[in-house]
Amino acid sequence: MSLSTRFQPEKSAWQKALENIRNYIITGILILIPVAITYVLVRWAFYTVDGLLRPLFDSILGWSIPGLGLIGILLAAYVLGLVSNQQIGRRAIAATQDFVLQVPVLGAVYGPAKKLIESFTQDSGAGFSRVVIAEYPKAGTWMVGFLTGFTRLAGGAYVGVIYVPTAPTPNSGWVAMVPVESILDTTMSVQEAMSMVLSGGISSPLNIELVALDPNEAADFLEKAEAEALQAQ
Repeated sequence: MSLSTRFQPEKSAWQKALENIRNYIITGILILIPVAITYVLVRWAFYTVDGLLRPLFDSILGWSIPGLGLIGILLAAYVLGLVSNQQIGRRAIAATQDFVLQVPVLGAVYGPAKKLIESFTQDSGAGFSRVVIAEYPKAGTWMVGFLTGFTRLAGGAYVGVIYVPTAPTPNSGWVAMVPVESILDTTMSVQEAMSMVLSGGISSPLNIELVALDPNEAADFLEKAEAEALQAQ
């Protein structure tokens, strides 16, 4: 027994009870914080989506029904999905999209947003479904990000475009262009990568397998993108 422990005065029953109450409160708060964050995010998403159409329904019905706007958006999405499976519907949607892309202000916003959504749904070899790591900003320092595409610099060097989400808010990330030879593919899933970011690195995979990128992948990606751009003209 150390001297500090030997001469420490014994706590009274009241002090022990207060200490236990404090510890239980702290433990309960730590349990409630993730629940509260989840509730706030879900509530914000619900009212944001619901608020898009709910004012229209409120003006028609004369009273407000929470969730009616969300139901309306889901029905509209279903109808669009149903129409897009028909040849005439696909042509009409494609023509509408092309028209919006030609509008100066709307096209500048709609074009990147369309590519962002397509990166989740199309098997293009890039997008927010491919988790990579790279030595950046210096050798020996690794960052985790999503390989969203490739580009070619004026000198002819190929670089990968990586979106790097910041912890704990991945929507406030930044973009880095890294030489292709410095990028490594990983076995991490999108869920594992996002959990890692949201937890500030606390929730990290125990093992991450790495595979070097194919040096011809960037050239193939850009060749395909240029061909699609020519077809769109």
